[in-house]
Amino acid sequence: MKIVAIIQARMGSTRLPGKVLRTVLGKPLIKYQVDRIRHASYMDEIVIATTDNRKDDVIVEFCRSEKLHYIRGSEKDVLSRFHQAAEETEADVIVRLTADCPVIDAQTIDHVIKAFVTSEHADYAANVLERTYPRGYDIEVFTRQTLAKLNKIACRNSDREHVTTYIRDHPDQFDIVNVLHHTDYSNYRLTVDTVEDFQLIEKIIQSFEPKKPYYMLEDIIKLLEHHPDWLTINANIKQKDW
Repeated sequence: MKIVAIIQARMGSTRLPGKVLRTVLGKPLIKYQVDRIRHASYMDEIVIATTDNRKDDVIVEFCRSEKLHYIRGSEKDVLSRFHQAAEETEADVIVRLTADCPVIDAQTIDHVIKAFVTSEHADYAANVLERTYPRGYDIEVFTRQTLAKLNKIACRNSDREHVTTYIRDHPDQFDIVNVLHHTDYSNYRLTVDTVEDFQLIEKIIQSFEPKKPYYMLEDIIKLLEHHPDWLTINANIKQKDW
């Protein structure tokens, strides 16, 4: 079984353009993410799925410098990008990640993958259905057959853009595994979508790097409990809907 992580990445964010290549301590956010998820035990390959827009040439340059497999495709039809990446890599199982999650950890990724592979006949497993993980720790796992099915039947623009919303809107058509954390951390926001988000993530990274680069979610929670004032930095940011 070949398990491939596909990270969707582009420079054209509406609220914080160029966020994936913003740097902390001289290192782009997407590199922090790639370096961290490379430690996942159950993943065989990482692919960056970017767009054919010229402004995303810099993401391609990053991939080449890191010797990362990448594909380019439609900016709006993200589902087709995932399908292309899965076909090119001959993935049996896809781990869907987004490039605005620089502090996601390998342990959590492994946990969701394990929940998927140990569940008989599962089409889709995720920790985003009933939220107990922070924003910025979103992980979805599904088979290539499920992805091919989505690519064939998902017609709405929103379903093409957000890749897996069709599954969540039609749960009767799929065998779904809901992955929960033993403690509800859904009130934490560890994604990067705004300047305020970046400011918080910058503080977190600077607190651990370079002495402890592979800190886990529990380490972040302990840090934020020690610095509760940091949580006010992005407390007023409203999460965009699917």
